[in-house]
Amino acid sequence: MPSPEALVDLLGALAYGELSAFDRLADDARMAPTLPGRAEMSAMATVEFGHYERLAARLRELGSAPEEAMEPFVAALESYHSLTTPSTWLEGVVKAYVGDGMAADFYREVATFVDASTRALINEVLTDGGRAEFAVREVRAAVSAQPALAGRLALWARRLVGEAISQTQHVLADRDALMVLLVSGTGDLTGVAGLIGRITDRHEDRMIALGLNS
Repeated sequence: MPSPEALVDLLGALAYGELSAFDRLADDARMAPTLPGRAEMSAMATVEFGHYERLAARLRELGSAPEEAMEPFVAALESYHSLTTPSTWLEGVVKAYVGDGMAADFYREVATFVDASTRALINEVLTDGGRAEFAVREVRAAVSAQPALAGRLALWARRLVGEAISQTQHVLADRDALMVLLVSGTGDLTGVAGLIGRITDRHEDRMIALGLNS
């Protein structure tokens, strides 16, 4: 079983991720070229805030104030978002799908190392909520109309991945409990490499779905 510190760190990191996703999606929705697109992304933001509230409630059950549990992860997540601020609607859509998708894959992997009730909560708050279908529809339609967009969006996706990996490394280096959870859960460094490989494979699947795999 993971240590109490590891559980609080894991849920605190995820809670702040959900809270910041709410803020970001609400902001990005304003760049939508159509009202339906704006409404769909705004609805995604609402879902994210609901996820945050569930995680915050669980942290309180564990005897931890949500704001204190989230604080260690604010700097890394804010650095990631500041370095990957979308300049266009499509960049925001790709970030919501690719960037958030990679984070969700990581948390699902780590969730297999915790107790059943925590695992169930993590998996529930990581539900897609129609995000994949929305992103694929928007990006494929745009690339079909302007094929030159594919290359730029593919570069953007690679930038998202690079920044996400960099900030994750910073977090793991600073939070011993999380690092112990990751290494003990996978067994050893070879297991960690396998986990990273699975996340990379799922990222490639997303790029193919978006039509950005060239």
